[in-house]
Amino acid sequence: MSPEAAIGRFLRLLRTPARILVAISGGSDSTGLLLLLCEALKAAPNLSISLCAATVDHALRSGSAEEARQVAAFCASISIPHRTMVWQGEKPKSGIMAAAREARYDLLAEAAEALDANLIVTGHTLDDQRETLQMRSKRTEQISTGIADAVLFDRRFWILRPLLFSSRADIRAFLNARAVSWIDDPSNEDVKYERVRARRELSADRDAEGDIGGGWEERLVLSATGAEWLRRYFALHGGLLGHVMPDGLRQNHAVLGYVLGRLTAVFGGQPFVPGREQMERLLTFATGGKPGRLTIGRVVFDLRRDGLYLAREGRGLLPLTLQPGEAGIWDGRFRVRNRSRAAVRVEAIANSGMTGDHVAHLPKSAWNRAAGSAPALLADESPLSAKYAQSVDLTPHFAPFDRFLTRFDFTFAERLSAVFSRAPYAEPPLRSIDGKMI
Repeated sequence: MSPEAAIGRFLRLLRTPARILVAISGGSDSTGLLLLLCEALKAAPNLSISLCAATVDHALRSGSAEEARQVAAFCASISIPHRTMVWQGEKPKSGIMAAAREARYDLLAEAAEALDANLIVTGHTLDDQRETLQMRSKRTEQISTGIADAVLFDRRFWILRPLLFSSRADIRAFLNARAVSWIDDPSNEDVKYERVRARRELSADRDAEGDIGGGWEERLVLSATGAEWLRRYFALHGGLLGHVMPDGLRQNHAVLGYVLGRLTAVFGGQPFVPGREQMERLLTFATGGKPGRLTIGRVVFDLRRDGLYLAREGRGLLPLTLQPGEAGIWDGRFRVRNRSRAAVRVEAIANSGMTGDHVAHLPKSAWNRAAGSAPALLADESPLSAKYAQSVDLTPHFAPFDRFLTRFDFTFAERLSAVFSRAPYAEPPLRSIDGKMI
């Protein structure tokens, strides 16, 4: 799709009024994205859409601050409000790319709040998608959806990628026709990065390109079918113990793998589903009909005649201390915000779970296991009083969804929120989210 056509389609689908934050690094893709949006909105002045922009300076190269200043000057020249966000503090010695990505989206969200934007767009292109598919093809034989065209970040902002089916060459042709230059990041030529190596492989062998968007429809169907599976076959007890009805274990193998993989991540507090070998073990166990227990991904699966129970295993439940005003994630499963005047520690305490008639019908060992993984709030080694506990917000956290939720999993995650009595996720800011590309 040409860049102009892609932007036109994006704006037609966008719910209005809208204020868009454009993430602009100064490279050709993001510069082209901003200019394309500017021109399209000038041609359609009646649309209730406005633009602002932000540049994230990761402070990893000596010239990054000057590049950010150049971008700010370009935005000023076309009358676009702009902010430069700097990644402050000491940088990790390992996993720098993943850490930079986390910091980048945190800073973009901060800029969006400051500039009153309600969504964020990035300049990811068809070239980025091909590179991603190339990299993932080396790690798994499963079909990958690659980069998602729409992602909800931190339950707050939708990040959209309107140029995901447009080529970098076409974007650069658009900029050249307007005599607009861009900044070439030297790290884009550094072969120590996997993406650069994938780019060179694709340049040398065009036949290596993956099936662009080939798994999208399948994932959307799985998400919707998985949501219905949750409604019919899954129950949650005390917010801690999951229960799959026997009929739920007799459903389609692909659907069962989808839901059990994501439930494992949620109950285990992990951002990713277990790997292929672990999932094969889990599915064989869950559908085998032989009672027993299996631990995968920090979750104990307890198969009984009345179904499959799942709960967080009792190991590795590390405490979390929060000072007044601080917030954090405990065990990957609970978001905690300390609004009290004293430091609060969150940890699991054996036998701290609920008892009573409402759990009497549950298998005792399964419930005790789940209750032993419950968060307890303490101050000075003692449980918080009821009065002070009201000053600490404790809500379930879905590790695979609450930070980055792709639209492919949105329907399933929405149903999961209802199961846990959580507030619904923010709806995508599009008039249609029917499985077609944005």
